[in-house]
Amino acid sequence: MKWGIMAIAGLFLGLFLGLPLALILSEAFGKGWWVYAQAIEHPDTLHAIGLTLKVALIAVVCNTVFGIASAWLLTHTSLRAKPLWMALIDLPFSISPVVAGLMFVLVFGRSGWLGPWLLSHGLPVIFTPWGIGLATCFVTLPFVSRELIPLMQTQGTQEEEAATLLGASGWQVFCKITLPKIKWGVLYGVLLAAGRAVGEFGAVSVVSGHIVGKTNTLSLHIERLYNEYQFHAAFSVSTLLVGIGILSLLVHPIVANQHRHLSKGKTP
Repeated sequence: MKWGIMAIAGLFLGLFLGLPLALILSEAFGKGWWVYAQAIEHPDTLHAIGLTLKVALIAVVCNTVFGIASAWLLTHTSLRAKPLWMALIDLPFSISPVVAGLMFVLVFGRSGWLGPWLLSHGLPVIFTPWGIGLATCFVTLPFVSRELIPLMQTQGTQEEEAATLLGASGWQVFCKITLPKIKWGVLYGVLLAAGRAVGEFGAVSVVSGHIVGKTNTLSLHIERLYNEYQFHAAFSVSTLLVGIGILSLLVHPIVANQHRHLSKGKTP
């Protein structure tokens, strides 16, 4: 039974993970390193890399601040609207990214609720990097907060209350007690949010306009290259996302182990 289950699992991983990954690498490097380097060093590719990293950084920073604040609010106060707040945090998990992109178009588009006013003041959102940033922030919103909420619930508030009784200010309590206790949970959520932000396609595709050299992220750039039958360039650029994924896999077990110990109330 054990060997049969292992064989099924290995076959599944080989067909749906190992084989596609091997084909991507084979296509990317099949014509040599020089051709691969040309595809990576193309100005459109470099712009897509820069835009993707900037958007991912903005989304991760915003959602880290939001996640910590939300987790603290839900675990350290007697807020009556906790179920509603939790539902709103989980909303991006239940909404299709394409629908999320359409929501932003309805709000910030040229014919949307706020779009005409923003355009009249020279602040376009849709079909600009700002729209991509908003869409990415939306789809990555739950990751940090959903990691911190159960962690902070498990740890309780006894240490913070004791420090407050001893005269520590709220900022001192947060910086010296709360934040060190949740640092691995924050890092775990950041890792998940960053991975989703870098590879996001659906919502970004709707709000970006696919403007080459302006609003094309890595995922959109790969799609454009593939649709234009530039298969080698598309697979070459895809290796960048594969590399980010592999890097995440290498870091993930370390962070996950520390986070698991904290969630159980143990010292790593």
